[in-house]
Amino acid sequence: MFKPDKKKAKPGDVIEFVKDNYILKGQVLPSSCKRSIIVDISSSSNLQKISHSFPNTVVAHENYRIVDKVQN
Repeated sequence: MFKPDKKKAKPGDVIEFVKDNYILKGQVLPSSCKRSIIVDISSSSNLQKISHSFPNTVVAHENYRIVDKVQN
């Protein structure tokens, strides 16, 4: 079972989230969204298994967990 965390990701962080029952990983892109983030998923290994035609997606803050934080 996937368990999101409560931390908010910053641009450059790597996150995981669930889409169509697959766990995807991506890097957070800069944006001005307040309740969500934009994620580059073009290098995710599960991208071919879902029908998603764009290299980016939007994920709400409560639906992801941070895997790797960028150093300031």
